[in-house]
Amino acid sequence: MRGSEPSIMRAIRGPITLITVGVLFALNNFTPYSFDKTWPVLLIVFGLLSLLKRGMDPAAPPPPPVQPYPPPVYAYPAQGSYAQSTYSQPPPAKGGFGASAPRPADAGQNPPPPPGDPV
Repeated sequence: MRGSEPSIMRAIRGPITLITVGVLFALNNFTPYSFDKTWPVLLIVFGLLSLLKRGMDPAAPPPPPVQPYPPPVYAYPAQGSYAQSTYSQPPPAKGGFGASAPRPADAGQNPPPPPGDPV
């Protein structure tokens, strides 16, 4: 059993559902209204029971107040104290036609012969 539901709702949910189904079957047998036309009454009864249960539940406590975050503290370096770049390699060669040719250090190696050339 759930302890959050009020005991009155647990006590009346089953009997009200059985009474509703009994009334609908009686309507089916003794009136021109058949069960296939009156079954939506079950949905209405279940909805009313749900609304009644919510109305009887105690209200949830309000959430705690939200504290804003303090602004971040920035540590700016003193003016003029930025370090120089430690990049010591020479800049790459300018692009253009032949930029992908082997460098002079690779000149000692023989390139592979073109396809179709006899070796």
